[in-house]
This record gives sequence, structure tokens and C-alpha cells, in this order.
Amino acid sequence: MPTIIVAEDHPMFREALVALLDGQPETRVVAATDTVAGLLAAATEHRPDVAVVDLSLADGSALTALRPLRTEAPSCRILVLTAADEDAAVYAALRAGAHGYVLKSSSPTEIVRAVETVAVGDGLYAGAVVERITRHLTTGGRASSTSVFPQLTSRERDVLALMAQGMSNAQIADHYVLSLKTIRNHVSNVLAKLGVATRAEAIVAAREAGLT
Repeated sequence: MPTIIVAEDHPMFREALVALLDGQPETRVVAATDTVAGLLAAATEHRPDVAVVDLSLADGSALTALRPLRTEAPSCRILVLTAADEDAAVYAALRAGAHGYVLKSSSPTEIVRAVETVAVGDGLYAGAVVERITRHLTTGGRASSTSVFPQLTSRERDVLALMAQGMSNAQIADHYVLSLKTIRNHVSNVLAKLGVATRAEAIVAAREAGLT
């Protein structure tokens, strides 16, 4: 019987998901959490067969945890279950090692099927995600500039790209001939819009999405 950990920051959705998966004869939830730290701790303790993970957790982006999770529990299969269906999120999750990617708008039956499919070693992706993967491959692996973190303004995206190249706030301010305060505001906006707590997490997300 596959064991599962659930990482979801919305309490009602998390409880419903745990109840759904625990109610199946072939799956058992061994832990549920709403944080990146909790996800890694649960993976280390339980060594589950499947981790069902939302990309946005209470303490930051789960993208930063996917590779460490695979290191801590190498046999664990990762199913991303999220509302985020933009190109950047899909590509970043796949680069980080997700074995499946389905949307929260999926029916309970579809979610259960996705978990069971990933558990036996196969991959499963929502139809909209498959379209993005196909487009990604047919365009030579390049997303359009507006598809990468579309929630950011053009300037915020440019600032994030320079952050990912290793520039400090002072260097970015010099680059754009802007005040340090203005760049700090841009960086704060980037962190908030990406749902991450630290500059390092933002940089990881940017590099995973190919924004450099």
C-alpha cells in the first residue's frame, strides 16, 4: 500500500485531500503539513512512496524543497497538485524533479488516479500542462518572456533575472541608475509575488524557470 505525505497550506483543502486519499483502499496518508520545513521533515521521517505537494506553502515556495526532498527520500515520487498553471511554474516543477503535475480544479477521481499512477512509477500531467510541455519542446525549450512569472511587472522580472545572475541590490541599482531604495522595493515586491520568504528562494525559483 503506497504511503503518502501531503503538503498543502489551505486547511480545508488539506483536510479534504487527506480524507480523500485515506478513504481509498490502496493509499495511506502518513503525514500532512502546510510548510516547506514540514514537508522535508516528513519525507525524512516517513520515507513515503508519494509526496503530494502544492507549490505555494505557508513558509515559501515548495520548488525550493523538491530537490532536497528527492535527496532525503530518493524513492519518493512527487506529484504537484496546485492551482498554478502558468508556464514558469510548470517548467520549474519539472526541472526540480516532479513526476506529475495536476491542477486543483481536477475532480477527486482524477486526483486519486494521479496519485496512484505516480505511485507505480508512471508520470501523469493535466491536459493543460501537457500542452505547455509540448509547446516548450517545440519552441526549443524557451518560454516567452511574458510567460515566465507573469505576475511580475517587466521591471520586476528584469530585477529578478539580475538577482539570479548574482547581482546585489547595489549592483542592480547601478545597472539601472536607480536608487537603492527603489531596487529594494522591487525585490520586496518580487518576493511577495513569488510567495517566497527569502532572496535565496527567489533566486532558486528564477534559475529553475530559466530566467537568467
